[in-house]
Amino acid sequence: MIDAALLPPLRAVLDAPARALVARGIRADQVTLAGFGIGMLALPALWLGWYGLALVLILANRLADGLDGVMARQVGATDRGAFLDIALDFFFYAIVPLGFILADPAANAVAGAVLICTFVGTGSSFLAFSVIAAKRGMQAAAYPTKGIFYLGGLTEGAETIGVFVLMCLFPGWFVPLAFGFALACMLTTFLRWLQGWRAFSDL
Repeated sequence: MIDAALLPPLRAVLDAPARALVARGIRADQVTLAGFGIGMLALPALWLGWYGLALVLILANRLADGLDGVMARQVGATDRGAFLDIALDFFFYAIVPLGFILADPAANAVAGAVLICTFVGTGSSFLAFSVIAAKRGMQAAAYPTKGIFYLGGLTEGAETIGVFVLMCLFPGWFVPLAFGFALACMLTTFLRWLQGWRAFSDL
């Protein structure tokens, strides 16, 4: 919901460090893969109840996700980079609730499973819309620099990471936070279904 507004100032902040990395011969794909590896370490950290460490790893993953995009735009974005970025992001999002489930299955399993289920809804509707939009030559006016057609919604990246931060800071609130965000994700999915129904109607 707020990604479009946050992206320009974030990219401005990350421009200098991105240029420094590019100058050292580091490629955007390398940053993407390194960030994904760092983010995956949040899974065992959550499992073990090390929520502070998990939060640092989640934020480091998001920092890498911002840097790789800025680096790609400085040297020339690639289809491979766009593919890696979105594919690894969606997988990373799912491992965070999984970590809370593993940490306390009795308390967190149902809420975590519901949240992951709704992530499938938001992710699949996002990608399905993107595929058909690309086929029709559509452009996302709010996200002109994205490597694929980027469909916004109520629950985008910023909202997702905000909820993850709250979960790590207040792990005892995981269940209500997960159920609440799952509801928002389901609403996003429904609105995207409706948008796709209307946008791709041949009537």
